[in-house]
Amino acid sequence: MTTPNELRLLPWSGPEGKPCFLSTDEQGGYMSRLADNVEAVQLGTAAELLEEASETLSDRDVAPDEMRRLAKELSGALRDVLRVATSRGHLLAVVEPHP
Repeated sequence: MTTPNELRLLPWSGPEGKPCFLSTDEQGGYMSRLADNVEAVQLGTAAELLEEASETLSDRDVAPDEMRRLAKELSGALRDVLRVATSRGHLLAVVEPHP
């Protein structure tokens, strides 16, 4: 969904954690569909972790190791969701330019 000469931030990192970008004017191409599917999985995982966090935080007997595991998973999910939001926000700015 990029316009010519626009790059799409992909929902995964490259070597050394560097961002990956897609340059294509082909809408609905293989890499665009793959990125869309990965983003959907990442958002679904974040929603599930949020539900788990709500339940875990209401349990006063949660072990510290369980809280650390949950915090680590939430951090990863937040990083993924932020990347999706950044990518989609950029796409919106390209598709719907400000007057």
